Amino acid sequence: MSSASRKMKLFTGSRKTARATASIEPGVGRVRVNGFLVEALPNELSREIILGPLRLAGDSRYKVNIDVTVKGGGYVGQAYAAAMAIARALTGYFKSMDLKKKIIEFDPHLLSGDPRQSEPKKFGGPGARRREQKSYR
Repeated sequence: MSSASRKMKLFTGSRKTARATASIEPGVGRVRVNGFLVEALPNELSREIILGPLRLAGDSRYKVNIDVTVKGGGYVGQAYAAAMAIARALTGYFKSMDLKKKIIEFDPHLLSGDPRQSEPKKFGGPGARRREQKSYR
C-alpha cells in the first residue's frame, strides 16, 4: 500500500444539534462509536440507523476501521449524525460511484444532510407557533 492510502481521513456528519466526526483508516472492519463497538450499542434503533451505510458497503467495510465521535443532541440525532459521517467516510475513502448511488437510493440525506432544525419558542404562547387565543367581543 502507498503512504497516501494508509493515512487516516476525517469526515463529518450532523443532524439537528448532534455533530459526528468519523476517522477512517485501513483495518479489519472495526467500527466504534464513542469507544463502543457499534454491534454492542444498547439502543437497538440507534444501532440499526448506524449499521445502514455499513450494510450497503458490503464486503468493503471489512477493509477499514472507522472510529466515530458524536456530541450533542439526543440519541436518534446522534445516530443519524454518526450514520452520515460513516457514509461520507466510506464514499470518500473508496471513491466508488456504485456505493454512492446505493447510499443515495437508500437515504439521500446520508450524504447531503438534512437542514431541518427545531424552531425557537417565541413570546405570546407556549411554543414556537401556538398562541394564546384572543376574543374582542
